[in-house]
Amino acid sequence: MLLTMKVKLYPDEYQHKALLETMERFNEACNYVSKIAWSTHTFGKVGIQKIVYYDVRDKYHLSAQMVVRAVGKVAESYRIDKTCLHEFRKQGAIVYDQRILTFKATDEISILTLEGRERIKIKYGEYRQLDMERVRGQADLIYHNNTFYLMVVVDVPDAKPIDPEGVIGVDRGIVNIATTSDGEVFSGKKCTEVRQRYSALKARLQSVGTLSAKKHLRKISGRERRFKKDTNHCIAKAIVQTAKDTNRAIAIEDLTGIRTNSTVNKVVRTAISKWAFDELRNYLKYKATLAGIQVFEIDPKNTSRECSVCGHIDRKNRKSQAEFCCVECGHQENADVNASKNILVRGICQLPHSPLAC
Repeated sequence: MLLTMKVKLYPDEYQHKALLETMERFNEACNYVSKIAWSTHTFGKVGIQKIVYYDVRDKYHLSAQMVVRAVGKVAESYRIDKTCLHEFRKQGAIVYDQRILTFKATDEISILTLEGRERIKIKYGEYRQLDMERVRGQADLIYHNNTFYLMVVVDVPDAKPIDPEGVIGVDRGIVNIATTSDGEVFSGKKCTEVRQRYSALKARLQSVGTLSAKKHLRKISGRERRFKKDTNHCIAKAIVQTAKDTNRAIAIEDLTGIRTNSTVNKVVRTAISKWAFDELRNYLKYKATLAGIQVFEIDPKNTSRECSVCGHIDRKNRKSQAEFCCVECGHQENADVNASKNILVRGICQLPHSPLAC
């Protein structure tokens, strides 16, 4: 499995300046290449390079490989959208490859700048050790909050798939971010409080509009996003660990289109749009793959209305967000736990040689 690792750079003052100048020059070249590509309607990498290669080298004094990477960045952007002229931020990412970026050790890189090669110290999280032999393809140098980072693609070997003896059903929501068929509940109360607090704070600061308010907005920018990301990571890690310890697969609902298909009121719709359902799914899937655990995505239709005991489906079964009471057999249970058990059953249907195969 290919994963992206975020590596922090520790340049000295001179190196920081050299990297920043290189980044700005590189994106100036990208904007020049983009204008030529748009005016000539030449969007393929080879075609653009034939037109602009020598001009870019002379005009911006970039190395041969940096010109190639600038052309590649422009061509890739037009591959996605050819309907308008593309402009690149002054401090947008630089795309590096093995010719202009090498790992000298697990804590040092050699990277090309306008001033030549610079050896710079790096650091990354201890949870994932960097095996230099597994680094694949290109790496993006990004600049955020006066700090340089490398986004490095690493080929991490998948674990040997286990032969599951059962399934854990996982129901995702807003009040409870995740609820498992074992009855484990990951509450969303803290997340809702954080979301509401940041939304109110941002609204107040935006209404003021002063220089200090804008400075405060920049300061808190990204905090809510990092909180969501960390929360989803922790939940996914806990669920995958439980599945691994009990030799089970994981079943989740396929919630594709939940934002566009929702017909609920504005308050609930806002809450849905603010939480990263897809992010939690992706974390579950990649962590499970690394652990050798299968993840099944099932049809979410009626999982919250179906009784996990008798199978009766009725809108009236769901008394409230938290309360489920079957009008047919009288079974009562937490609504999210009941839904996770229905997901469990549908996941069992996808197990090899399942007696419930459907």
